[in-house]
Amino acid sequence: MASVVQYVKESYIEMTEKVTWPTWRELQSSAVLVLVAAIIIALVIFGMDQIIGYVLRLFYNSLT
Repeated sequence: MASVVQYVKESYIEMTEKVTWPTWRELQSSAVLVLVAAIIIALVIFGMDQIIGYVLRLFYNSLT
């Protein structure tokens, strides 16, 4: 049990004294970057899904 308490104490010290936290401005710019990247990836996946769906519809319609 003593090792758990020691771990918590060391973790607290590291989080409060040794970690360099980003500024509010850096946090905002990182969040915008992640949002833009997520939107771009979602659009690419959506486009791929639409193209594959179109190709499959053409293929299945050609069988009938």
